[in-house]
Amino acid sequence: MNTSIITVAGMTCGGCASKVKKEVGALAGVTRVDADPATGRVTVEAEGAVGSDAIRKAVEVAGYRVVA
Repeated sequence: MNTSIITVAGMTCGGCASKVKKEVGALAGVTRVDADPATGRVTVEAEGAVGSDAIRKAVEVAGYRVVA
C-alpha cells in the first residue's frame, strides 16, 4: 500500500473536502482518501502506484489546487 500526503489550497469546509475525496477516490487503485479542511491536508492510500500528476488533476477537477 502506498500513501501520499498533499496540501490543497482553498479546501475550507466539509463540502470542499467531500468534492476532493470524491474526485481523488475515483482514481484507479485508490483505496482510501482522508481530507482535513482545517489543515488542507489530503491523505491518499492506494494499491500500487498512483501518480502525483493523476492526483493533482483530480484535485483540479474538484476545483482546487495542490500546493505541496
